[in-house]
Amino acid sequence: MTVAQVASATPAKGRWIADWRPDDPAFWAGGGRRVARRNLVLSIAAEHLGFTMWTVWSIVAVKLGAYRFSTDQLFWIVSLPNLVGSALRFPYTFAPARFGGRNWTVVSALLLLVPAVLLAVAVSDPATPYWAFLVIAATAGLGGGNFASSMANITYFYPQDRQGAALGLNAAGGNIGVSSVQLVMPLVIGGLGLAAAGLFWVPFILAAAIGAYFLMDNLTAARAEPREMVKAAGRAQTWIMSVLYIGTFGSFIGYSTAFPLLIKSQFPERAGLVSLAFLGPLVGSLIRPAGGWLSDRLGGAAVTFWNFAAMIVSVLLVWRGLAGHSFALFFVAYMLLIGTSGVGNGSTYRMIPAIFRAKAVAGLEAGTPEHEEAARTARRDSAAAIGFISAIGAFGGFFINRGFGSSIAATGGAGAAIAAFAAFYAVCFPITWFCYLRTSGAATAPSLAAARV
Repeated sequence: MTVAQVASATPAKGRWIADWRPDDPAFWAGGGRRVARRNLVLSIAAEHLGFTMWTVWSIVAVKLGAYRFSTDQLFWIVSLPNLVGSALRFPYTFAPARFGGRNWTVVSALLLLVPAVLLAVAVSDPATPYWAFLVIAATAGLGGGNFASSMANITYFYPQDRQGAALGLNAAGGNIGVSSVQLVMPLVIGGLGLAAAGLFWVPFILAAAIGAYFLMDNLTAARAEPREMVKAAGRAQTWIMSVLYIGTFGSFIGYSTAFPLLIKSQFPERAGLVSLAFLGPLVGSLIRPAGGWLSDRLGGAAVTFWNFAAMIVSVLLVWRGLAGHSFALFFVAYMLLIGTSGVGNGSTYRMIPAIFRAKAVAGLEAGTPEHEEAARTARRDSAAAIGFISAIGAFGGFFINRGFGSSIAATGGAGAAIAAFAAFYAVCFPITWFCYLRTSGAATAPSLAAARV
């Protein structure tokens, strides 16, 4: 039975596909590519909406002037969705394996109705207290969990040598939701009022859930258990990559959500230019696939290594723009900073499956049953590790927003936070070289360097 026949036979059984062999060229060409592409497109749509709801408060917070909250209080409102979304990535990682990728996409999309509706409730009452804003903003974290489940699910659909591009596209499609919400919401709020910032997304959420229900598939091969994540958490590679992912994805989501408030608080005379904040996450999202593409050709470790050097330069230029109160320099440097974080997103994500595969098949002859079994085990292990790493990495978004908020509250400026971020990248830079680029002298170096991680 071909993969096309299998896929067409599954709707009566809940759209489960039992035979899935993406690394088999004949299977892939015989229909596997088409099925994988269809699921990828629907996954991107649902994940995009997850990111929009996760980061919608980055714009809404700028519009809460009538409530007279301090800048630090507003940064708390923007920070909490990042904190909750990061924590939810742990259980969300296992949801596709437990319930099916298609089934969980439907459920996770419908859960986005909670923050959408509650946002409208919060801003519709002038007497809404600050604590209520914090609680309601925290529910937006439901959208942050979608990334982990979506990426873990798509990992199983694509062959090893195509995962960099596929995961890059999937992630970019979600990441660009940060840009779309910052582009569209000022227009929607200006025309329909602040409550529309939540209600506007309701029909899109319903459409994504319906599309996933009728067009996506579940894979029986996608199996991950909590004990596998615990096992992954016991590996040094998982923690090393978590640190690097804090520096890449954590930076992307943190800088993207902080951008509007940072412009308004540090350049109040340019508050009208907050509408340009969407350009930052747009650049970071669109360039993310390039990070995966470059990693497929040059090696993820090499791309990540030099990208951290670029991030150090970028964040120092941001500091110079703030110190000199030059909006032009600040804006260009900030765009470069988010752009480099996007490249790093793609390269670090490409490294994860390559690292686990290289370690699993080391010393085994390609094409042997032992080699194939080791590769399958590595795929399961990397899926569990991806969930763990994406959750830890996303906490970076919380720390960046809190860093800005605390720095501004204590000193009136963001300089202290910028210095801390630069120091962190200066640590990630040698870690990448020491663990993944050395060709001798380290336990991981020979096999992993040869695998071009």
